[in-house]
Amino acid sequence: MPNPSEPGFITPAKRQYFAVTCVIAVFIAIGVFLGTSSQGDFSDTYPKGFRGSTCTIEAETMTVGYSNYYLPDEYTIADDEPRTPYIPVQCDRIPEPGMLNITIDLLYPESSRDFLLALRLVKLTELGAIENSTDDVEVYEEHDILLVPEQTYQSGVITQALRLDEAGKYRLYLDGKDAAGARYQVQIPIKVGTSWKDEFKNFLPPFFRKFI
Repeated sequence: MPNPSEPGFITPAKRQYFAVTCVIAVFIAIGVFLGTSSQGDFSDTYPKGFRGSTCTIEAETMTVGYSNYYLPDEYTIADDEPRTPYIPVQCDRIPEPGMLNITIDLLYPESSRDFLLALRLVKLTELGAIENSTDDVEVYEEHDILLVPEQTYQSGVITQALRLDEAGKYRLYLDGKDAAGARYQVQIPIKVGTSWKDEFKNFLPPFFRKFI
């Protein structure tokens, strides 16, 4: 029987401490590997983070929360259906053309509730890459799809229904000015449809998605 006084003897308490330390280390390593915390702060799902069903978008002058709910075109709504089963989708990733109900929460500055804000949805047409550029910077032409005239949102919440008829890239602008004439703008990217890269990324942890 081992003697507790002998060098190198490990007591049951030390074994438990070692086991707990190993378990915590494994969880930390998995979190770093997946690139997420319990709130998904480090995931690459959207600019400035993703929490629950809301994406946080931080521009130079404004910060907003953005969430959307999608209904595919092929879905047929029954006359006796109590509510339309819109599907919550992750930020800008819309699987197919259809209806989209969006919600924008005016988070910062709080005074943005008093601003006159307009919404503009545009469809992006790719024109190609910038010449003499070492970066993969694409140039797009914008085609207006929807314009909601400027108004104030005292509740701090903007809701709007959008119809996206074609696959491709869209951009939603939230644009306005304060009483002093300073401009405030947030750009929300929306992508309709998936490519083979998107499908492949779904099978990978966020850590590896950054390299594709």
